[in-house]
Amino acid sequence: MNFSTAYVIPAAVLAGALVPIQAGANAALGRHLGHPLWATMVSLAVSAVAAMVVMALLRVPAPSFGEIGRLPWWGWTGGLSGVSYITAALMLAPRLGAGAFLAAVIAGQMLAALLLDRYALVGFVGSALNPGRLAGAALIAGGALLMHLSNAPRAAA
Repeated sequence: MNFSTAYVIPAAVLAGALVPIQAGANAALGRHLGHPLWATMVSLAVSAVAAMVVMALLRVPAPSFGEIGRLPWWGWTGGLSGVSYITAALMLAPRLGAGAFLAAVIAGQMLAALLLDRYALVGFVGSALNPGRLAGAALIAGGALLMHLSNAPRAAA
């Protein structure tokens, strides 16, 4: 699938806008099911079903399962990262509020991305750390701290 730049940034913004909805919905699911890990499991099961429906509608061809043996060990960590994020989000977002939680998430993502880029880890092409990238990460981390310090969440409905 080839997207022009005019569509890529708005698509990323839209995807990002769904994240606080996901955190709130999963937190409510956890409260109703009685434990965060049940909510994580149900959320991931719904995700799997939705992905299968979309793949069927788009007629996505089956992968070559013979290639799985060539996958680097870290290729399996995406699912573990997803479980960790979903569980953390449904436990922490209600306590911090959507804005402060996501600001902290973005700060963590940016700091990890700098290291992944710098050392060319998990398939990323290496990128040097430079003052602009470091300043951008510092501004994001500072913004996350400011969001947290100025946050006064109301009681959840």
